[in-house]
Amino acid sequence: MLNTLIIGGAGYTGQELCKLVASHPQLKLAHVFASAGSKNAGEPLPLGIAGTIEDGSPAAIIAAARDAQVILLATPHEASAELVPELIKHSDALIVDLSGGFRLAADAYPQWYGFEHPAAELLNRAVYGLVGWNDEAIKASKLIAAPGCYPTASLLALKPLMKAGLIKGLPIINAVSGVSGAGKANKPHTQFCEVSLSPYGVLGHRHQPEIAQHLGHDLVFTPHLGAFDRGILATITVPVQSGTVQADIDALYLDCYGEHPSVMLSGDLRVKAPAIKNVAHTPYAQIGWALDETRDLLVLASAIDNLLKGAASQAVECINIHFGFRLKPLPGYGWEAL
Repeated sequence: MLNTLIIGGAGYTGQELCKLVASHPQLKLAHVFASAGSKNAGEPLPLGIAGTIEDGSPAAIIAAARDAQVILLATPHEASAELVPELIKHSDALIVDLSGGFRLAADAYPQWYGFEHPAAELLNRAVYGLVGWNDEAIKASKLIAAPGCYPTASLLALKPLMKAGLIKGLPIINAVSGVSGAGKANKPHTQFCEVSLSPYGVLGHRHQPEIAQHLGHDLVFTPHLGAFDRGILATITVPVQSGTVQADIDALYLDCYGEHPSVMLSGDLRVKAPAIKNVAHTPYAQIGWALDETRDLLVLASAIDNLLKGAASQAVECINIHFGFRLKPLPGYGWEAL
């Protein structure tokens, strides 16, 4: 059993990590920390898990890190950027960071995250943890940057097209997220009575450069906030190469995801479309597509649970890949041998 340390365990994503690690046959939930001085210190762990959330003083975190084989960070972006170098100094553990602290090139952080990266030298060591697309690098690296929730939904849908060289023009991504994506802190604009379906971060959301960087293609990304608790649905319009037919797309997605343990294919959107209800509270993505052959336009739809496949369960999938654990995630918080 690998001693596993969770930093930022009081938030929505941190709580999901606790459940996933506690149910994992190869991981031991050794410590769960809140931020230093947090009012959440002393609260019980979720789902009847024995133990409480600990105060995350730097000294306590470093002491726990020395005995850890796995460290998961569900912390703010700048906090992760500052903490990871200290963890590397004191621990040989696998580090999986669920913030945006290690997803981009150094020169992108002032514009998109509002700070100069304090550990730019580590960015080249960090591996982007998009499961199914970067598995060999995930096996080899001790520092994994778990993808963002919107990027996960978008990249899983678009990467097969990029691999096949079928993208001809600018993909247009319109994606809707539940309010849990805004975090657990009380904010007036995310209270239920204040939420109405609306776009935000137009032409300036930090997930746009993340998607573009890891796709290797420019795009337009517009997120929307919906009046529901969890889940993301991304609808993407993509100009494709002339002569592409529906059978080509069908074969491409079956080839990429037919054996993927956490991606489900719904096929032609005109017959069956992905939906948040199909993936909420599960570790799966659901992807569908429909091609207008006369105009060379493909419409994709991708649905995920933002807290699980878009964050916590994908992070644990990265752990499985790194250590060679042959496990498939199950609905809820279980694991099954492959």
